[in-house]
This record gives sequence, C-alpha cells and structure tokens, in this order.
Amino acid sequence: MSDVSQSAVGILLLQRLGDALGALNPETDADDFSRQVVESARAQFGISGARLWRVEGETPTVWQESGAVPEPDTALARSALTKHSALQEGGRRAAWAVGTNGRMNGVFEAISAEPLDEGARSVLELYGRYVGVALSHNERRYALEELSSILEATKSLNSTIDLAELINIILQLATRQTGAERGTVFLVDHETKEIWSLVGLGLQQQEIRMPIDKGLAGHVACSGETLNIADAYQDPRFSREFDQKLGFRTRSLLCLPIRNKDGHIAGVLQLLNKKGGAFSAADEGFLQAISIHIALALENARLHRAMLSKERMERDLALARGIQSSLLPDKAPQVPGFQIAVFHRPSQMVGGDYYDFITLDPETLLAVVADVEGKGVASALMMANLQAMLHTLVGHLHSLERLVEAINNLMVADQRQRKFMSMFIAMLDRRHRGLHYINAGHVPPPLVRANGEVEYLREGGMVVGVLPGEVYKRGYLMLEPGDIFVSCTDGITEAMDANDDEYGIERMVEVVRKHRAEPAQAILDKLIVDVDRFSRLGTHEDDRVVLILKVE
Repeated sequence: MSDVSQSAVGILLLQRLGDALGALNPETDADDFSRQVVESARAQFGISGARLWRVEGETPTVWQESGAVPEPDTALARSALTKHSALQEGGRRAAWAVGTNGRMNGVFEAISAEPLDEGARSVLELYGRYVGVALSHNERRYALEELSSILEATKSLNSTIDLAELINIILQLATRQTGAERGTVFLVDHETKEIWSLVGLGLQQQEIRMPIDKGLAGHVACSGETLNIADAYQDPRFSREFDQKLGFRTRSLLCLPIRNKDGHIAGVLQLLNKKGGAFSAADEGFLQAISIHIALALENARLHRAMLSKERMERDLALARGIQSSLLPDKAPQVPGFQIAVFHRPSQMVGGDYYDFITLDPETLLAVVADVEGKGVASALMMANLQAMLHTLVGHLHSLERLVEAINNLMVADQRQRKFMSMFIAMLDRRHRGLHYINAGHVPPPLVRANGEVEYLREGGMVVGVLPGEVYKRGYLMLEPGDIFVSCTDGITEAMDANDDEYGIERMVEVVRKHRAEPAQAILDKLIVDVDRFSRLGTHEDDRVVLILKVE
C-alpha cells in the first residue's frame, strides 16, 4: 500500500475514532455508558462485535455486549489485564485492559470477521484508553453523587418517627433515585408469619397483609435474596392478584431485603417499573447502602408506634377501670346486728371478679360474689353484663333459684360471649338471722362458728353459662352471734408461693379462726396480709375478692 493510501486509511480510522467518541455520553450512569461503548465501537469501526468486561476484585465478568460475539473467554480477559493487550484467532479477536493510573477496572474486546491490522488495533486501543478514563471519571462522579444521596437519605430518614410518614419518605427516596414508577415497603411480622404494608406510593393509604411465603416479596423476606427481574410476569413466583385488583401492569421489578445492624430481615423494599427498562446494579448498590439506615429508622418508628398504642391502651384501660369501679359498691353496707367487710383487687387494670350488695327491703340484703372465667377486658365486660342482669332481674324474680336460673339462661343465649362464671349468691334475713344461698360452682364459703367449728356452704348447682335449663337448689342455715361467714374468689385460694403450692381454703379458715374474736375488718386485713406474704414470690396472679360477714 502506498504512503498516500496508508495516510488515507489512517485519517479514516482517526475520523471513525472521533465519531465513536462523539457518540459517547460519560455523564450518564455507568450501565448506560458501558452500553454506549460497545454499540458505538461496533457501529463506527466496522467490527462484527464488541464486549466490555468489568473487573470486580480480581475477577473479570462480562458487563455489556453488542453484535455477533463468541462465547466469553475469561482467559483472554485475564491475559489482557496482565499484558495490557491480547490477541486470539489470528488477530480477529483482540482485547485491551482499560483504566487509569495503573488501576485496570475493565477489558475492552473487539471481534472482527477479518484479522485486525496494526492500524485498526492502534485506534481501538486508543478508544479503549478513553473508555478507561471515562469509566474512572464516571465511577468517581457517581461515587460522590451516591455518597451525597446516601447522606441526604440518612438525613431524611431521621426526620420523622411517624411510621406512615417514614415509609412514604423511603419510597420517595427509592423511586426518585432509581426511576421506579411505584414502590412498596413491606414490614415483617414474625409473630403472625406475615408481611404487611402500611402505604404504597401512588396508592391510597391502606394496610395490606399477606402470608410471608407468598409472592416475590415473601420470597425475599424468607430467603434474604435480592431479586432484579426484567419482566415480573415471566416469573412463576410473582402474584398477579394485586395488579388485577388495582388495574396495574408490573413489568420490571427490584425486590431486596431491609436488614438491621444484626443482619436480620426487618422488611422488604419492592420497586416496580423502572423508567427505561430493567433496574441496574447501581440501583441495587444504592439501596443496599442505605438498607441499614432504613431498618434503623423503621425500628425507631415501630417502637414509637408501639409506645403510642400502649399509652392509648393504658388510657382506655384506666377509663375502663374507672367505669368498672363505679359498678361495684363504694363500701360495705351497714346492717344492724352484723359487721360486713369487703376487699377487691384486680390482677390487671380491669378484671372479672365481682361482688355486690342489693337491699331488697329493710330486713333483707342480697349479697353476691362471682368470678368470671379468665381476666382482663373480656372478663370485665362479662362482669358488667352480670351486674346489669342482676339489677334488672332482682326486681322481678323473688326466688333465688329463679334468679340464678334466669342469669344462666341469658348467659347461655348470648352467643357473642362464650364465657362461664362461678357465683355465690346469698340472701340475709336480718330479723331471723337466716342465710339463704345458692353456690353455682363457686369456692365453697366457710362458716366459722363462734366455737371454732367450720361448715362449708356447697348447696346449689354447676357454674353459670354452660348449659341451658340448669336447675339450682337453695341452701339455708341459721346464724348465731360470733359466727363468721367468708366468701372469696379463687384468686385467694389459688394464690401460689415460689414452689407453686396453693394458699388453699384451709389456710384461710385458720386465719379467720385465729382472729375470730376481732372485728370483721380486722379479720379481713389480716387475711389479705397473710395471702400477700404467702404469694409474694409466686408467679400466679389473679383477681381477688373477699367478703366477710360477722354476726354481732
């Protein structure tokens, strides 16, 4: 070839180099720029294919390809990294290490149908050098931008402890940074084995719950694997249920775990439909970088939400306790010829133990002690129902048997509250010192006679609220001066010490017998002190009611 011809070829190659470089925009993200590199090389240099390798650590991996390219040859890429350039297949395949300042961050590979001459290889090598410089610049620029974004994200994440607002901030950060159309933050509920979302960007605020093993988000919550899918409908794990409900079409999807500082999965971030195609490795890297900050902010917000919920519950329980206390007598009634003392302590803010006094006429007093199954709010509601039923029925039914039977049938008929209760109800005939009573499955009250002998009041029937049509029998006994009647709930007799031994009815009787010469209130005080001393190190705590009646 003449000097003129060689010069013309050289000018043409340099012109193509200029055109190839002019087609590159290094201000785009790294993935987009790498795609431009291989497409521009193939288009401007007349080669059949181009490949760009990325070096992570010491291992080269294929980053981008364009045109007709053979199977990747890692040995070729490694050779280029070691020797700065490498040839194969008689010059039809060439590779050059790319980078700056001695740091090689990639390999540019050109594939040609014909052997590449020295001039073509020189121009392609120059192209590769520019690519290396541009990639290094791109990495530094994006590293600074990513650091700035992470700092901005951290600041934003620490700006609120309101959970709904925080989730919205997370989604705004993630969708803005990645170009996603929509996103959802799923929180992991380990107790219920569910993942749930409080809000989704672009959706009305609502709570969505689903089993932790369902869908792609559930898969990530269980496995901790990051999923980057170009077409969600091609993945059998993807559930189309929400798309169908919302009239949405999910295309690309990025789903990654939110891990706390201990590495445990606190939630899942799911992003949908990146503008321009699939989510990039840079998108994954940014979100993984702020994952621990997201987890920490979510945990703080969850603790704040739990604290608010607890405070709200405590206020509601305090109100309920006040209402329940108003349903119970403020103090024991004054009955000539008798001393009456009563004690009540719920194990929680509210409880299911109940006592009451109803004056039927100047000579007759109705007293009741009851224990609703369980404790807490549900039992307290049942106790309130009992109080309402008792005060309503007592004016219409003048028989103890009919009164208890009516209460039993009403409780059985109430399908909303599947609870039963034990009850001791007594009618004191002051004039004749007689005590009519029915024991409906309750702790048998002892009657400690003035001489120390003990009788137990057992006549009655089964607990209330189990079977309809139950028949109850009335018991009766005469009271003498000095006699002491004691009725309590099982919070007294079943109080346990550190060895899980129960206080028992016998200990209660012994305390009453020992102090039977004292007034009713003094006997009650000593009994409570003894029960508290016995159960001080025990673990079983229940509602407690004690009623003491002493004949003067």
